[in-house]
Amino acid sequence: MTVPEKIDALRAEMREQGFQAYIIPPSDPHQSEYVADRWKCREWLTGFTGSAGIAVVTLEEAALWTDSRYFLQGTEQLEGTGIQLMKMGMPGTPSIEDWVIAKLKKETVPVVGCYGGYFAMSEIRKMTGKFNQAGQFLNYHFDLINKVWLDRDELPTEKAFEHDLKFAVSSRKEKLDAVRSGMGDADGHLITTLDDIAWIFNLRGRDVECNPVAIAYALVERERAYLFIDPVKVDSSLKTSLEKDNIFIKPYDEMIFTLKALTEGYKILMDPSKANAIIYEDVPVHCDVIEGKTVSTALKAIKSNGEVDHIRNAMRKDAVALLRLFRWLEDELDKREVPEAEVADVLATFRSKQEGYYGESFPAIVGYAGNGAIVHYRPMPETCANLKKEGILLLDSGGQYLDGTTDITRTVALGKPSQKQKEHYTLVLKGHICLATATFPEGTTGMQLDTLTRQFLWGSGLNFGHGTGHGVGYFLNVHEGPQGIGPNPNARYLGKIYEGMFNSNEPGLYITDEYGIRIENLVLAVNAGDNGFGKFLKMETLTLFPIDLELVEPTLLTIKEKIWLNEYHEKVWQEVSPLLEDKDERNWLRAKCRKL
Repeated sequence: MTVPEKIDALRAEMREQGFQAYIIPPSDPHQSEYVADRWKCREWLTGFTGSAGIAVVTLEEAALWTDSRYFLQGTEQLEGTGIQLMKMGMPGTPSIEDWVIAKLKKETVPVVGCYGGYFAMSEIRKMTGKFNQAGQFLNYHFDLINKVWLDRDELPTEKAFEHDLKFAVSSRKEKLDAVRSGMGDADGHLITTLDDIAWIFNLRGRDVECNPVAIAYALVERERAYLFIDPVKVDSSLKTSLEKDNIFIKPYDEMIFTLKALTEGYKILMDPSKANAIIYEDVPVHCDVIEGKTVSTALKAIKSNGEVDHIRNAMRKDAVALLRLFRWLEDELDKREVPEAEVADVLATFRSKQEGYYGESFPAIVGYAGNGAIVHYRPMPETCANLKKEGILLLDSGGQYLDGTTDITRTVALGKPSQKQKEHYTLVLKGHICLATATFPEGTTGMQLDTLTRQFLWGSGLNFGHGTGHGVGYFLNVHEGPQGIGPNPNARYLGKIYEGMFNSNEPGLYITDEYGIRIENLVLAVNAGDNGFGKFLKMETLTLFPIDLELVEPTLLTIKEKIWLNEYHEKVWQEVSPLLEDKDERNWLRAKCRKL
């Protein structure tokens, strides 16, 4: 089926149910950013593959909302589908609700449809309020995509496995005790997010591309816990190990029946920003729903000393893989043009040779020349560009290791850069260094820190559309809340930064059809001292790989910025060179880590 044919099939179902509009999000029942193939409903319907984007289909029109990371990608992928691209955050772009309200205002009894299993309860409440105020009605009980997606994938059945205590550092019992301490007077805490479940139970899986999670729900009670997961995914030894900690396996689909069987007066802690609307309706009215944040989200955001030690080791290994990739690329470009997709494959191969490697933390972004301006570009063998010994390459990639998750972006010159390119790169670098060297009170929000990285670009009338940074999991999702660093007053960017939080530092600049620039390291919030004004933090850069000095315009850097850059390169040399046995590799690294 083509995209227009799929939309026509959806409209037929909409007419049958009496819907004038239908909303399709990119998420799953667990509110995941990246989802298993079965739940890629919006992607199946529209052909748009970005991780962020909500589609709306009316009986006459169709539109898709996404953010600036995907404006170029959305334009390309939606061409010829009849779906209008709605650029979120841009002047004149209405909200989804306002657009739907305007389109349906002539209807007698406007009914908007969606499936509440893919929306958090808080989102359903927000939409319901807006539609009701406009005299419209939201029905969130019908999964119409399931009716038209006839060859829909089944859920994955690969085995879940234990994250060895050597790497997990804290035992399941310790983590469960910490969760229970944060439950207040609740009898049970329903946990629906896959990364939280993986962290609490020291479990990992392969159910979602690049995210080492297993599809499950969990109910943590005072004396025991229940893990709702396909039993085929849990072998007998893992089941026995879990039961020793009073964790009992129930089939994934039985979670609903367990909720419905809760006794009168049972107090259940649920997170309305995470638990989907259908789950909420499964809790009997005779139970007491206590609404609050998922307790483990804040716990796992603070990396322990043991976790940080492992992350440092993962960074060293990752640097070795990247070094070998860039040396290989330099050699190959002397002989031939190299496809972007081949670069991604070769990098994955180099990473796979490192101890404890598990897989990519996200599909590598290998953006040459104009493709670098597509923020979340993914090269495909049949359509990707070929690298030449000229222009700029943006390479954003990461690895999943048993001892940590990495995410690094380097922008490098493949030939002699122009003065304009050097100036743009250096403005981005100045913003990166400003955050890397900032000292700030503990509890400062990500929105406050974001301005530090943009000030130099703003001074030249430039900007970038994505956030400056995101939280990073520990052998878990590369994008992890609750904190983030960005310009908008949303929950993540208003989240406070505390000691032990692990974030990315990745300002950028994108010139459409010419090049993209991004410099990304992962940083750890560490104690900078206490005084009469309170506790202060600073960022320690943990990523270890040289920054391309060929793209730096030294005259734009202050003495302090040059000192940071030189000290960072010396740190890279000291940390990574002992892992290199090959003299040529050591010489390459020494040259890249030279003083400015």
